[in-house]
Amino acid sequence: MIIGISGGTGSGKTTVAHKIIASVGSENVVYLQQDSYYRNIGDMPMDLRHTVNFDHPDAFDTDLLVNHLEALRAGESIEQPVYDYASFARKPETIRVSPRPVIIIEGLLVLASTHLRVLMDLKIFVDADADIRFIRRLDRDVHERSRSVDSIISQYQTTVRPMHLQFVEPSKRYADIIIPEGGHNEVGIDLITGKIKSILAGSGDRQSLPPVSSGDERNSIN
Repeated sequence: MIIGISGGTGSGKTTVAHKIIASVGSENVVYLQQDSYYRNIGDMPMDLRHTVNFDHPDAFDTDLLVNHLEALRAGESIEQPVYDYASFARKPETIRVSPRPVIIIEGLLVLASTHLRVLMDLKIFVDADADIRFIRRLDRDVHERSRSVDSIISQYQTTVRPMHLQFVEPSKRYADIIIPEGGHNEVGIDLITGKIKSILAGSGDRQSLPPVSSGDERNSIN
C-alpha cells in the first residue's frame, strides 16, 4: 500500500506521517521524504546553487523516486539518497531501505506528479492557513538549518509562495482526503490509520477508499 502525503510548507504533513507510523507500527512502514530526492547539483558552483528554485517540480529527481517506489512494491530493497541542505548536494553515503507492507511518500509536490500519483493507493493533502505555515517554516529554518530571517523571507516571497500557488495548492484536487490543521487533527488521523490497519489485517478493500472528488466537493476531514 503506497500512501502519498502532500501539503504546503509548514502544513504539518511530516507530523501526520509520523503519527500514522506510530499508530500503524514502524515495523510495517517505509517512510520516504521527497526532500531526499532533490537533484544532485554538487558539481555546480556554490554561488549558483543558491539560485536554484528548490520549490519547483524540476528540482526533484522524480524518475529515481518512481523507480524506488516500484522496486519497494516489487519486494526489492533500495539505496535511498541522503541530501545535505548545507551544501545543496547529495552525500556520498546512502540508506538501505527494505520493503514493508506500507510505503509513505511525503513531500510538497508528491501529488503534483502524475507519475507518482498513479502509484498511490491513498492520496492525502494536509491543509493549514498560510500565516501558520510561514511561521512554522521560519522557526524551522532558523533553528534547524541556521538560516537568517532575511534569507528565509526572501526565499518565501521569491519561490516558496509562487510555487505553492502554481503547483502545491492545485494538487489538492487530486487528494482522496484533505486534513485541515495537520497533525492536530486527531479524528482525521484516526480514520486514516483505521483504514490502513484494516487493509494490513486483510479485511480492507482498496476500492473502498474515499473517491477523488472534483470542484469544491472534497473529502475534507474536520
